[in-house]
Amino acid sequence: MSTTSQASQRINALLDENSFVEIGGLVTARATDFNLKQTETPSDGVVTGYGVIDGNLVYVYSQDASVLNGSVGEMHAKKIANLYDLAMKTGAPVIGLIDSAGLRLQEATDALNGFGEIYMKQTLASGVIPQITAVFGSCGGGLAVIPGMTDFTFMEEKKAKLFVNSPNALEGNEISKCDTSAAAFQSEETGLVDMVADEASILAQIRQLVSILPANNADLALEECTDDLNRACADIANCAGDTSIALSQIADDGLFVEVKQNYAKDMVVGFIRLNGATVGAVANRTEVYNADGEVTDKFDAVLSARGAEKAAEFINFCDAFDIPVLSLTNVTGFAATKCAEKRMAKAVSKLTYAFANATVPKVNVITGKAYGSAYVAMNSKAIGADITIAWPDAQIGMMDAKLAAKIICDGQGSDAIDACAKEYAALQNNVTSAAKRGYVDQIVEPVDTRKYVIGAFEMLATKSEGRPEKKHGTV
Repeated sequence: MSTTSQASQRINALLDENSFVEIGGLVTARATDFNLKQTETPSDGVVTGYGVIDGNLVYVYSQDASVLNGSVGEMHAKKIANLYDLAMKTGAPVIGLIDSAGLRLQEATDALNGFGEIYMKQTLASGVIPQITAVFGSCGGGLAVIPGMTDFTFMEEKKAKLFVNSPNALEGNEISKCDTSAAAFQSEETGLVDMVADEASILAQIRQLVSILPANNADLALEECTDDLNRACADIANCAGDTSIALSQIADDGLFVEVKQNYAKDMVVGFIRLNGATVGAVANRTEVYNADGEVTDKFDAVLSARGAEKAAEFINFCDAFDIPVLSLTNVTGFAATKCAEKRMAKAVSKLTYAFANATVPKVNVITGKAYGSAYVAMNSKAIGADITIAWPDAQIGMMDAKLAAKIICDGQGSDAIDACAKEYAALQNNVTSAAKRGYVDQIVEPVDTRKYVIGAFEMLATKSEGRPEKKHGTV
């Protein structure tokens, strides 16, 4: 199989059968410096065009590593920029399949200008149409900015390389010590990559993602629901620690499309459908279960800096595309380490701002503990949740009752502290006391979570909320 066909084959495997229509197939490089005139550059190293995924229009470009290593030159960039122009006119997603050596050195400033043109188109498209990239080969230097500016990034698990500086160019490092360009590093450490898999799985996952997303910021992501709207979530209380499982129980037909799944696992983000409508989900997580039902990771019920940033970015995407947001809250405070403290205040500020700034319908379900300002940041009523639902055993308050009692009864005996803790739990941390103050709208049994959440979003479907006139916020 030639690499030329590989670029086209990736497109054909991604799209509905026989739906791809190529644009600019006869374009070649115009530059002649450094013997480029004698070099064949079919399609100038990138196949561009349009097709459909489950009947939905998408625009795709796929870089051809057999043509000057897929490097980006003037005409290569113009083809991608032209694709963005068409996508913006018609309101459809752009999907980039990346396999490139980066900047075409022979074209120098023309190639640099081409990079800038792509960046500009991406900026204009951000928040208007979904942008998705998948890295199958090399994606280095300035090319790494492209996936950084898209909404979702996929990466092939073995051959793909994603980097700004190559691992060997980092002081004190070389690739065998730490491969900073590998999929594992980019998905687990940087959080840039949403999903890592083999090539066939990536293409299938992109299809699934496109099918659950709106085509643009004026489109409604809606399909007919065949699941029972009142279906009981029989086992949801037993898997409350692993909220990726809990969310699949709430969702239509059990479908949860998780993104950034390898990064900041204490925070879960992704998409579900409720009564056929796409909803963005954000949830604290204290456990991770594998396919055999074994616990593979455990976390404290606290906000981490990485988790807060991950959630904030996701909420901003949902708000831009008018996707309602559901949160599952179980948090007692903030991660307390020197490393976390470096970014904690800013990260939690971003999370708080993202929830408060979003004008889409917002529903919060308190499944466990909701303490202090960490709870306030997790889509509390104070920062704009439209409906707050709590499970009967939820605890909502300033802090753990025992800890509060130790502060209140400082210097007194253990009996006095125990009595104070009991009183504090009854008066302050009880879910009923929070409901009496109006901080909780409904107390529902875990088994009934799905039907109450669907009811809340149905009621909020016509929500309209204004904000002060301004260009944009600065948090």
